[in-house]
Amino acid sequence: MSAARPGTADREAIEWVLGRARAWIAQDPDPDTRAELADLVGRAEDGDTAAMSDIADRFAGRLAFGTAGLRGELGAGSSRMNRVLVAQAAAGLAAYLHDKAAPDATPTVVVGYDGRRNSHVFAVDSAELFAGAGLRAILLPRLLPTPVLAFAVRHLGADAGVMVTASHNPPNDNGYKVYLGGVDDGSQIVPPADAEIAAHIQRIADGTTVDRLPRSVGYEVAPESVVDAYIEATAAVAPAPTGADDLRWVYTAMHGVGWETVSAIADAAGYPRPTLVTAQIHPDGAFPTVAFPNPEEPGAMDLAFETARASGAELVIANDPDADRLAVAVPDDSVAGGWRRLTGNQVGLLLGWRAARTATPGSGASLACSLVSSPGLEAVAAHYGLDFHATLTGFKWISRAPGLVFGFEEALGYLVNPGTVRDKDGVSAAVAILGMAAEARGRGATLDDLLTEFGATFGHFASDQISIRVDDLGVIARIMAGLRTAHPARLGDVDVERVDDLMEGIDGFPPGDVLRFRLVDGSRVIVRPSGTEPKLKAYLDVRGDSAEEAAGRLGALREAVGALLDRNR
Repeated sequence: MSAARPGTADREAIEWVLGRARAWIAQDPDPDTRAELADLVGRAEDGDTAAMSDIADRFAGRLAFGTAGLRGELGAGSSRMNRVLVAQAAAGLAAYLHDKAAPDATPTVVVGYDGRRNSHVFAVDSAELFAGAGLRAILLPRLLPTPVLAFAVRHLGADAGVMVTASHNPPNDNGYKVYLGGVDDGSQIVPPADAEIAAHIQRIADGTTVDRLPRSVGYEVAPESVVDAYIEATAAVAPAPTGADDLRWVYTAMHGVGWETVSAIADAAGYPRPTLVTAQIHPDGAFPTVAFPNPEEPGAMDLAFETARASGAELVIANDPDADRLAVAVPDDSVAGGWRRLTGNQVGLLLGWRAARTATPGSGASLACSLVSSPGLEAVAAHYGLDFHATLTGFKWISRAPGLVFGFEEALGYLVNPGTVRDKDGVSAAVAILGMAAEARGRGATLDDLLTEFGATFGHFASDQISIRVDDLGVIARIMAGLRTAHPARLGDVDVERVDDLMEGIDGFPPGDVLRFRLVDGSRVIVRPSGTEPKLKAYLDVRGDSAEEAAGRLGALREAVGALLDRNR
């Protein structure tokens, strides 16, 4: 059956979309995305409905700039990540910095990039546009971890920083993360700065084409001394204790940029070189050995476990591709393959315990974690007489906790050195874990033993997560609406004591799409959409008098919450 001929309104809509595509092609500096879009336009003009649908999807909206900056799939069009969007973002950020600067001041912005596809191109474009806009622009000397960029913002006294990375997103994604200096101390942007920058970006996009934006090659390249300073400061986090010389560990960079920096810091701190997962040690934006370059994903650490078994290692350390996250694994004969990845909460509680032991009670020193992370950190803070802060998800919030000496979130993010980096840092966290493992080893203990000691000291906390990945974001909205409309009275055999809807700004949190269920036995369930991926996440936390009791409660709660989410899909 032949397709129906489009009506007048349909033809007008098609021509409008094709007009936007042609205008995009005319300003796009990238020959690859120009050719990609021109091919689609030509096929659509010949009546190819699939090509027309593809174009319509690419121009259905604009990739939003928010507190995560920009992040999305690479490709031509306003809803993709490309050189046009990056140019508009750079010009908008430059306008924002000029707007905030003192009269006659020249704002400084530093730019970093990782090993993903187009990261270097986007970074150079940004540096040229910043310089063309009259800013002092400084490009890091090569691809480096995100924490080095966060460090450089403070170290160089910059007004802002940009990191071109999509962290652990799928291989065909990239992103544009913005940091602010000055009173923001090198933290990621938060409201209202994100909305103000977005308004400048939109004004640029509406008012001119990117080929008319001024550019200059007069940007600087940061000296190696910036990287050296980061290495020195991070090595000082945990110098190797006596007896660490023969510590056996495995390291994987997950096809990212971590190894060069991690190796230099391990050398400077006095740790032995690890056995490397050689297939994953060099930057490769195609991520050929993993389906998804995130250490949390099933299978992502299989090569590391294989390497650990072959080498007789005592622990595995993994960074995600931009090295701002850390995963740790330990031997465990009770699981298939003989290795178990510690949860983000387990690592966070160990590192929080480490930080609390050296903090001064009553000094205003604090521990902080996101509201979806383990409540065990609050127990640690109380034990040592420290302040505690729960924040919204994301290090843009955690990093701003007053008196912060340590912060973490369960998604493998840890801030162990706030005097150096005001963001999650998988490199400094790796050094801190090496130090803990080496110190425990010196008395015949392991990281697993430290977890047992933690439970005996603070209580046995257990956490789990249910994650629902969707193709249709409407599914997430439907589940959240269903949970708001009809709160469950019980989860399994346990009564729900209280429901907090953070849309209402509960407990001093700014409004957010988060529901928190408190149960009468002290358990907690938090449900929210992911901020960076098409996922709905449910976070489960329980506490027991023993590890066995906590595990039993957690299993029952997981079953009940899974059934609740299924009923609301």
